[in-house]
Amino acid sequence: MLNSANQNTAEQADTQFDLIIVGAGPAGLSAALTAADHGLRVVVIDEQHDVGGQIFRQAPSTFQSEPSSAFKSYPFGRKLLEQARQSTQIQWRFGSTAWGVFRRPDHPGVRVGINCGSHAAMIDGAALLIATGAYDLPVAFPGWTLPGVMSAGGVQTLMKSQFLRPGRRFVLAGSHPLLLLVADLLVESGAEVAEVAIARPKPSLAELLSSWRALPGHLDLFRQAASALRNLRRHRVPIRFATLLTRASGNGAVEQVVLSNATPEWEPIAGTERALQTDILVTGYGLLASTELARQAGCATVWRPGQGGWIVSHDERMRTSRPRVFVAGEPAGIGGAEMAAIEGRIAALQAVLDLRGGAPDQAIQASLRQEDNARRKASRFSEAVLRFFEPRLDALTKLATPQTTVCRCEEVTAGAVQSFLADNPHASDVNSVKLACRTGMGFCQGRYCQHTVAHMVAATRKMEVDAAGAFTARAPVKPVPVAALAGLLEQTP
Repeated sequence: MLNSANQNTAEQADTQFDLIIVGAGPAGLSAALTAADHGLRVVVIDEQHDVGGQIFRQAPSTFQSEPSSAFKSYPFGRKLLEQARQSTQIQWRFGSTAWGVFRRPDHPGVRVGINCGSHAAMIDGAALLIATGAYDLPVAFPGWTLPGVMSAGGVQTLMKSQFLRPGRRFVLAGSHPLLLLVADLLVESGAEVAEVAIARPKPSLAELLSSWRALPGHLDLFRQAASALRNLRRHRVPIRFATLLTRASGNGAVEQVVLSNATPEWEPIAGTERALQTDILVTGYGLLASTELARQAGCATVWRPGQGGWIVSHDERMRTSRPRVFVAGEPAGIGGAEMAAIEGRIAALQAVLDLRGGAPDQAIQASLRQEDNARRKASRFSEAVLRFFEPRLDALTKLATPQTTVCRCEEVTAGAVQSFLADNPHASDVNSVKLACRTGMGFCQGRYCQHTVAHMVAATRKMEVDAAGAFTARAPVKPVPVAALAGLLEQTP
């Protein structure tokens, strides 16, 4: 467990820091340790109650359990978490949400609004690192809002952190390799896995051979994937490529899913549909970068569908378009835990240099060169994975029927969006749809519907997806109780 002396709540008085880090995953932790080692006063903000992020999520300390299975794939994670928990130089704000980034006219740094329960506070820092991770890519297909339809990350979280299996019979569908690891977890727990359906075609020998450069340094990851495949075969779990989930149905909860053979472009082939009975449908199409806080802070973004959708623009030292604001990990482009940790260290080292006025430091420059070499090696693996399993977002958007809900928060259907676009031929961006249809105005602030709406606009107007834009991010980017904001106003002199 963490040093309790360094755990603070939102209302406590320590609010002045050199570096504010949002996110306690691999990027945030490696950055915090690096910055603290170089003498910076560091605070880490995270919504969870322990270090590790999603990838290194642990069961509660009261559980008698084995450490996270992710340590087998990323052995550095165990040491990273141990160092973070033992550090006396880092302040922690666990169970806290960072909901806004602001500037003070009398200060060159940043101010971050956080909330913990019913208490809100402002934290001032000379610099900010945004390491907010990613979340499962939602796909709006008929039946996706039924109880029992879950993301691969959600099922993995239940299994890893609470040892809860949400059903008995499972169908897994999507395109991400995480599906295989989740299916392995399920069969080991005694679940029945009816099928794992992978949308992309089966990789050819030429594809496999072209990625040999990704192997060095990543054999543990390949061994884990191979072990999962062997276990699934031993349990006679069907794994079918070029198979697309088209819809789910049930009376009050998912009971049946329909799968179809698919073309290389992920188009369902007519006449190949088949139905499977299931208690739980697990979908896993990849990840979307969590960039809402960075966008609210004014950071420039770029559309990279294979790297997580809208990702934060940055230079080789992880500096964004905003002064003294850095980014690392998945918001900078999906790359995995190893890449995130490297980027976190690079961002921290550059923050140290910047806050010292850019004075030359041979030791830091040598460390940066070392991290650059590590990043080049790690990128071979991450790029191979992204190339193999990149989702066809254009094809997935076509699965929605006019009756399919695309915005769960505001209960807006695909038909409502299409009707608005048909009636307003000059509307050609997602914010126009937001104003008229309320897509993106709910609790999630568009995290679950933005990419679907953007693809609908692009398809209707025959334009590129990036031209449709992203929803404007405004504070608070995540829900904050009104009472907490009112209390914050009372604290303001």
